[in-house]
Amino acid sequence: MDRYRLTGEAAQDFDQIYDYGIDKFGLDQATVYQNRLKQRFSEIAETPMLYMAVEHIHSEHRRSVCGSHSIYYRIDRNEIVIVRILGQQDPKIALLIGEPAQQEK
Repeated sequence: MDRYRLTGEAAQDFDQIYDYGIDKFGLDQATVYQNRLKQRFSEIAETPMLYMAVEHIHSEHRRSVCGSHSIYYRIDRNEIVIVRILGQQDPKIALLIGEPAQQEK
Protein backbone atom coordinates (compact mmCIF):
# COMPACT_ATOMS: atom_id res chain seq x y z
CA MET A 1 0.00 0.00 0.00
CA ASP A 2 1.64 3.23 -1.12
CA ARG A 3 -1.25 5.66 -0.99
CA TYR A 4 -2.22 8.05 1.74
CA ARG A 5 -4.50 11.02 2.10
CA LEU A 6 -5.06 13.61 4.79
CA THR A 7 -8.49 14.31 6.23
CA GLY A 8 -9.61 17.93 6.25
CA GLU A 9 -8.62 18.17 9.91
CA ALA A 10 -5.18 16.69 9.25
CA ALA A 11 -4.63 19.10 6.35
CA GLN A 12 -5.50 21.98 8.68
CA ASP A 13 -3.11 20.60 11.30
CA PHE A 14 -0.39 20.34 8.65
CA ASP A 15 -0.90 23.94 7.52
CA GLN A 16 -1.00 25.25 11.09
CA ILE A 17 2.21 23.43 11.98
CA TYR A 18 3.91 25.00 8.97
CA ASP A 19 2.62 28.50 9.77
CA TYR A 20 3.69 28.17 13.40
CA GLY A 21 7.10 26.92 12.28
CA ILE A 22 7.59 29.93 10.03
CA ASP A 23 6.66 32.30 12.86
CA LYS A 24 8.86 30.62 15.48
CA PHE A 25 11.77 29.14 13.53
CA GLY A 26 11.81 30.74 10.09
CA LEU A 27 10.90 29.57 6.61
CA ASP A 28 13.87 27.22 6.11
CA GLN A 29 13.32 25.27 9.34
CA ALA A 30 9.55 25.15 8.81
CA THR A 31 10.08 23.71 5.33
CA VAL A 32 12.54 21.11 6.66
CA TYR A 33 10.00 20.01 9.28
CA GLN A 34 7.17 19.95 6.74
CA ASN A 35 9.25 17.70 4.47
CA ARG A 36 10.05 15.47 7.45
CA LEU A 37 6.32 15.03 8.10
CA LYS A 38 5.68 14.26 4.41
CA GLN A 39 8.45 11.66 4.48
CA ARG A 40 6.85 10.04 7.51
CA PHE A 41 3.46 9.96 5.73
CA SER A 42 5.14 8.00 2.93
CA GLU A 43 6.82 5.66 5.42
CA ILE A 44 3.47 5.03 7.11
CA ALA A 45 1.89 4.24 3.72
CA GLU A 46 4.71 1.80 2.90
CA THR A 47 4.66 -0.04 6.25
CA PRO A 48 1.48 0.91 8.12
CA MET A 49 1.67 -1.92 10.64
CA LEU A 50 5.10 -0.79 11.85
CA TYR A 51 3.62 1.83 14.14
CA MET A 52 1.76 1.37 17.40
CA ALA A 53 -1.99 0.75 17.60
CA VAL A 54 -3.75 3.16 19.96
CA GLU A 55 -7.02 1.32 20.59
CA HIS A 56 -7.12 2.88 24.07
CA ILE A 57 -7.40 6.31 22.43
CA HIS A 58 -9.50 5.52 19.36
CA SER A 59 -10.44 2.20 17.78
CA GLU A 60 -8.68 1.18 14.58
CA HIS A 61 -6.15 4.03 14.81
CA ARG A 62 -2.39 3.88 14.94
CA ARG A 63 0.19 6.50 15.88
CA SER A 64 3.61 7.47 14.61
CA VAL A 65 5.66 10.10 16.42
CA CYS A 66 7.57 12.51 14.21
CA GLY A 67 9.49 15.32 15.87
CA SER A 68 7.19 16.92 18.41
CA HIS A 69 3.99 15.70 16.74
CA SER A 70 2.00 12.48 16.74
CA ILE A 71 0.48 11.37 13.46
CA TYR A 72 -2.77 9.47 13.99
CA TYR A 73 -3.94 7.34 11.09
CA ARG A 74 -6.13 4.44 10.12
CA ILE A 75 -5.70 1.75 7.50
CA ASP A 76 -8.52 1.69 4.97
CA ARG A 77 -8.92 -0.84 2.20
CA ASN A 78 -6.96 1.05 -0.50
CA GLU A 79 -5.15 3.78 1.37
CA ILE A 80 -3.83 5.13 4.62
CA VAL A 81 -5.93 7.94 6.07
CA ILE A 82 -3.96 10.48 8.08
CA VAL A 83 -6.63 11.55 10.57
CA ARG A 84 -4.82 14.17 12.69
CA ILE A 85 -1.34 15.54 13.36
CA LEU A 86 -1.26 16.55 17.01
CA GLY A 87 1.20 18.25 19.31
CA GLN A 88 0.03 18.93 22.85
CA GLN A 89 -3.68 18.44 22.17
CA ASP A 90 -5.58 15.70 24.00
CA PRO A 91 -5.92 12.98 21.34
CA LYS A 92 -9.10 11.53 22.85
CA ILE A 93 -10.82 14.86 22.26
CA ALA A 94 -9.06 15.85 19.02
CA LEU A 95 -9.82 12.52 17.33
CA LEU A 96 -13.53 12.94 18.01
CA ILE A 97 -13.67 16.00 15.75
CA GLY A 98 -15.35 14.97 12.53
CA GLU A 99 -16.66 11.71 13.97
CA PRO A 100 -20.40 11.09 13.82
CA ALA A 101 -22.13 11.67 17.15
CA GLN A 102 -22.88 8.57 19.17
CA GLN A 103 -26.55 7.93 19.73
CA GLU A 104 -27.59 7.10 23.25
CA LYS A 105 -29.79 4.05 23.75
